[in-house]
Amino acid sequence: MDGDLQHQPEEIPAFLEKLEEGYDVVSGWREKRVDNLVMRKIPSRIANWIASKVSGVNIHDFGTTFKAYKRQVIEDLNLYGEMHRFIPALLSRDGVRIAELPIKNIERPHGASNYGIGRTFRVALDLVTLKFLLGYATRPLHFFGKAAFYCFIAAFALGCYLMFDKLCYKVPIFGSHGPLAMLTGLLILIGFGFVSTGLIGELISRVYFEATQRKIYAVRKVHRSGRQTGCKDNA
Repeated sequence: MDGDLQHQPEEIPAFLEKLEEGYDVVSGWREKRVDNLVMRKIPSRIANWIASKVSGVNIHDFGTTFKAYKRQVIEDLNLYGEMHRFIPALLSRDGVRIAELPIKNIERPHGASNYGIGRTFRVALDLVTLKFLLGYATRPLHFFGKAAFYCFIAAFALGCYLMFDKLCYKVPIFGSHGPLAMLTGLLILIGFGFVSTGLIGELISRVYFEATQRKIYAVRKVHRSGRQTGCKDNA
């Protein structure tokens, strides 16, 4: 809960009831916000829509901190920077069950909000980080490999154009197309740079997971002889 008195303590039992229904995370939803339309509502709706698409978590309000968690799904989560607003998305990697609960949103009794257009830009950067963490943290070469592939395709297309001009029209490559020739070489170098970065990322990823003994999967239950045993996972 926030400390600005905008969250109502009497709504806590509703969160606990949702947890008892079997959900691991219950996220508040400021369905009827009282904030400024231009400075808060519109940027927030855009950011929440993008975050939902990026993470695959279908909730309306990533920004509110009024949330409830089961201890076993949150205690091993490490947060950096301002990623706290995306806790449900980060936990979704482990297959947690997430519910959303409408909450009241009132004017803050004291103080002023620190959020604005500038914070929206930082949220956009956090969304890029979120996309990488959710999609490529265990396979960074796939991310950088795509960028390298596009660079090589562009370099190949430019190279074909330069060779066509030279062979068919006797146009000297460096004499008439010097900048394009340099761009072709630059794209090839950038492509190899992306591949190298991806390989280094793969090594770092493997060292990290082996050193911390973290898993890339989560185990909710172990079935033995018809019995179900709760199993805590460190992923």
